[in-house]
Amino acid sequence: MKKIAIAFVCMIMAVGTAMAQKQFTFGPKIGVDYTHYWGKNVEHGGQLNYQAGLFMEYRFTNKFSVAPEVVFAAQGGKYDTKILGVELKETDHVNYINVPVMLKYYVIPELSIDFGPQVGFNVYSKNTTEVKAGGEGGKGTTDMKDYTKSVDFGLGLGLTYNIAKDVFVQGRYTMGLTKVFDGPEGKNGNAQIAIGYRF
Repeated sequence: MKKIAIAFVCMIMAVGTAMAQKQFTFGPKIGVDYTHYWGKNVEHGGQLNYQAGLFMEYRFTNKFSVAPEVVFAAQGGKYDTKILGVELKETDHVNYINVPVMLKYYVIPELSIDFGPQVGFNVYSKNTTEVKAGGEGGKGTTDMKDYTKSVDFGLGLGLTYNIAKDVFVQGRYTMGLTKVFDGPEGKNGNAQIAIGYRF
């Protein structure tokens, strides 16, 4: 009985030590994105956009952690087209609720390499068309929701640098793996710089 009691106390102490070593943080992040489309025969220009959301991070060890996020991201791209001799400038506004799950490897205590999958849920999709040349000036907006894939999958790779105990800056590129629209071949690309605060 005494041995069992000692073993139980040792187990409680071990669990308590393990819990004390766990590091769980969360907080907001906000950033600037340069979004574009990529893929076969895709020649789309990029545009500046933004993102804002929340992150969580769980440290398994001093070197490894996992960090899921829930982020609203304005995405899309710009491109020129020509229809019946009329030159058009088109801009896509395709917004998502993105959920990346990043595995982080800390090279040094202040710097981590981040890599992981992302799933995005489309919440808004419109196209703005502006006449450039060959026709009367004008601008129109078309709802593209019915032609936009509702789910987007991608992979992200980046770096996070802790500039203070509770503040970090982050750079990441996320490459879309699935088509944005039902017809065209374009996939999302998103280069982002963000800043976050840990609670």
